[in-house]
Amino acid sequence: MAAVSLAGVMVATSGASASAGGADGHSGGWTGGDKPRVILMHDPELDDQNTLVRYLLYSNEFNTEGLVYSSSGVHWAGDGKGTLWFVPGREYTRFGLNLCPCTSWRWKPGERFIDEAVDIYAQVYPNLRQHAAGYPSPRELRSKIYTGNIEFDGDISKDTPGSNLVRTSLLDNRPGPVYLLTGAGQSTIARALKSIKDQYQNTPAWPRIYQKVSQKAIIQSFGDQDGTYASYIGQNWPDIEFRQMSTSIWGYGARNAVLAQDAAYLSAQWTKANVSDVGPFGAFYRVWGDGKQMVPGDIFDHFGFSGLTTEQLKAMGYVVWTPPQEKGSWISEGDTSIFMNLIDNGLRGYVDASYGGWGGRNANDIDPNGASSSSYAASRWFGAAQQDFAARMRWTVTSRHAKANHAPTAKVAGQLDRTVKRGQTILLTGLTTDPDHDQLTTNWWQYTDADTYPGTVAVNQVTRGQHQNVVKIRVPADAAPGQTIHLILQVTDNGTPALTSYQRVVLTVRN
Repeated sequence: MAAVSLAGVMVATSGASASAGGADGHSGGWTGGDKPRVILMHDPELDDQNTLVRYLLYSNEFNTEGLVYSSSGVHWAGDGKGTLWFVPGREYTRFGLNLCPCTSWRWKPGERFIDEAVDIYAQVYPNLRQHAAGYPSPRELRSKIYTGNIEFDGDISKDTPGSNLVRTSLLDNRPGPVYLLTGAGQSTIARALKSIKDQYQNTPAWPRIYQKVSQKAIIQSFGDQDGTYASYIGQNWPDIEFRQMSTSIWGYGARNAVLAQDAAYLSAQWTKANVSDVGPFGAFYRVWGDGKQMVPGDIFDHFGFSGLTTEQLKAMGYVVWTPPQEKGSWISEGDTSIFMNLIDNGLRGYVDASYGGWGGRNANDIDPNGASSSSYAASRWFGAAQQDFAARMRWTVTSRHAKANHAPTAKVAGQLDRTVKRGQTILLTGLTTDPDHDQLTTNWWQYTDADTYPGTVAVNQVTRGQHQNVVKIRVPADAAPGQTIHLILQVTDNGTPALTSYQRVVLTVRN
């Protein structure tokens, strides 16, 4: 991995004693100890449905406050009154089409894909809770399903149950951020913020409310899918942090971003064995050639067909905007990146958008060929994330903790954020265990792409033991005050599938 300047070392150790059933799936440790507060928003695109499957498998990692039906520029329900809607430049005007104004767009009457996913979750919940603590009950999740601003693309003219939820969460007095995760447009968020501003702007409380909401809300979104961030949020609430989470590796363009060693994770063979054939969630997960459509007759959803060429699909009236692939293979989980950095895997990608993690990073990483790449910032983690997903899929059909694999534990003794002096030598002690007695491979490395210090540091092995790996680092003498160095403890077990956990230490050079 040339891009991370691996000055580290590898050491194989045996696993520690098994933990009791119900141990956490990861062990990185959220700063402050609480799980992140999350409101998840999706439209009925097939990749949102796939993303939702993965989210529910990791729902023990979050405090889910809402699962919200939301609209976007490519999916909106209409008001049921025959009102016509049109926004210039949308997909219904492209490719020589002239299909709107129309009363709805690519939204099935009675759409309930979120409800369907939670119904499936109820089937596998008894098994999931044998493998990790903290999974919410199906009843709790059902109570968190809301309808947001779905009627029209970008419409923020009225309150909805979903926007009221966002509003209430941002105004409450619970500490910490509220992560507004959207794989759709941001109209539900925009409406909540507009309601807050309309209520308080002309009152003495407004400066305090503005500051509170601006500090509390963190938007993690796959782009600005209905323009409401640009047209309202960014203009009226410029101090709210917006994290752009769009990545290639998790979307329809994954084949253009995947590393050669990870290409198998997109194949029909791997997907069938680890996803499609694994329980009710596997049957729900969309793959190429599965014979399904989110909306019957949707000319943009040609993914259910198999054995047809692009030309044949076009002759049938379909808009083929991405070429057909092998039957049973990966299609997309385009919005999975919006929550991946919140997973408690030790990378602490939630701390700052520049840190990076399984959901990518807000900057480029240097790929193995030495090129600066926004795709590599996410694709570098894809294999480990897919292995972890495969393990959780197996949990859904495995009723005994001992019959499945679980992630190892990576811990670093002492503080994870340290202030250091130039020229100082420090010791970092990595502690690793495994709940399944698996053999572990431990590795320390410098994540140079996330550093603000422009050089590399030597990571020298001091001691290695069965569960302990101590390394020595000398802070460079040319490091400037305020610059940071990111060091990663990485541990992988030899279970099936092999699982990886991390712990990040950030060194900040003292003024």
